[in-house]
Amino acid sequence: MSSAASTTTGSILLDPDEQRVIEEQRARRLHRLARRELTSVVVFSGGFLAAAVSLAVLVPSQRHPGWIAALVLVAAYGAAFRLDFEIGTGSAIPTELILVPMLFVLPVGLVPLAVAGGIVAGSLEECFRGSLRPGRIPMRLMIAWHAVGPALVFAIVGERGPRLSDWPLYVVALLSQFALDTLWAAGREWLALGVRPQVQLRAMFWVYSIDAGLAPVGLAVAFATASSPYGVVLALPLVGLLSVFARERKVRIDHELELRDAYRGTAFLLGDVVEADDEYTGVHSRDVVELTMQVADQLELSTRERRDAEFVALLHDVGKVRVPKSIINKPGPLTPEERAVMEQHTVEGERLLLRVGGLLGEVGRIVRSCHERYDGNGYPDGTVGEEIPLIARIVACCDAFNAMTTDRSYRKAMPLDDAVAELMRSSGTQFDPRIVDALIASLDGYGDSVVAPPKIELSIT
Repeated sequence: MSSAASTTTGSILLDPDEQRVIEEQRARRLHRLARRELTSVVVFSGGFLAAAVSLAVLVPSQRHPGWIAALVLVAAYGAAFRLDFEIGTGSAIPTELILVPMLFVLPVGLVPLAVAGGIVAGSLEECFRGSLRPGRIPMRLMIAWHAVGPALVFAIVGERGPRLSDWPLYVVALLSQFALDTLWAAGREWLALGVRPQVQLRAMFWVYSIDAGLAPVGLAVAFATASSPYGVVLALPLVGLLSVFARERKVRIDHELELRDAYRGTAFLLGDVVEADDEYTGVHSRDVVELTMQVADQLELSTRERRDAEFVALLHDVGKVRVPKSIINKPGPLTPEERAVMEQHTVEGERLLLRVGGLLGEVGRIVRSCHERYDGNGYPDGTVGEEIPLIARIVACCDAFNAMTTDRSYRKAMPLDDAVAELMRSSGTQFDPRIVDALIASLDGYGDSVVAPPKIELSIT
């Protein structure tokens, strides 16, 4: 199996990084090659052709399977190549089922070129379906690098039929496949997309795990080819079964991407509802998003955590749509009864978001905790310290800071220096000290007047 790896599973199936990468990969297939990609074609596809032609010319062979058998193998490889299991930063393609028999049927020196032929055949079918730009086919030739390693190993030891006693040789051939595949994939991603090689490792692990699992099945098919080169057709029913799984996985990924967009649209719609219900609350929520994302940068949160932080910050006050305007906009202190009503807004927010369900239901559970205090004196549950979700601790601190530095119905904005001093006084009691430090560090500087935090574009995914 070749790795069509690019740069890294998840609410149901995928995490936000994988969603982003898969969308980029799909879009890239329909675009012209960028300049850096053209460079990678010259280096890696050109390098492959040089290596493959050298093997074809220099490695002698006594095998003569016939051109029909060779075409069957190339066609079978092309059929397997079309089965693209998208795995985040890479693609798992079950070509190992056909590559292994090729090594025992075709002249070893011709195997890389035969693999390249199968890749071209499979890619042409994608072009006919409109899912691949024809100009990208040369870039796909570099995927055939994975066949060079095993072919070279078999060329060194000499052509022979499949034997179980040769299992150490097969392990070496498989490892050589992984080595060359890793080199071209990491090099291509670095040269074409500027992706660091270490980012590839997670995707490579899954791709090579699948390869290692399919290799023994390919070897079993190779035993069948000992009596007839057409024994490779025994692998085709399994290829057909895998095609069903590949289509099912693609449908699930498509569904999850659509669901993610629906969640995003729902979140923004709810944000607009909050703003329409009370302008200050809506603007305040968006300001809290900006502060929250600055803190997320300081804490180097993962993509998943950043996504959750954006949703929670945007919707932390959504429950206020159930609070009477007379309480929200009251110019003076709230009575105990009014405060009890106000303190229900986090519970109402959770209830509202749980009705939406899915990802926003998870967000609702965090929204419930956005007015908890680090010392356990918050509401509605009195949760203490690290038991409060991290995202809720971040939003609580940013929420309070923004409230202090903006005009409210019952008081004027506090000078920024005073607001920062108040954060520091409340560190360890109302707020998580680590969050306070991160929020203060995220401010470029502050003086006697309020300095609005730098605007950043919302990127909820």
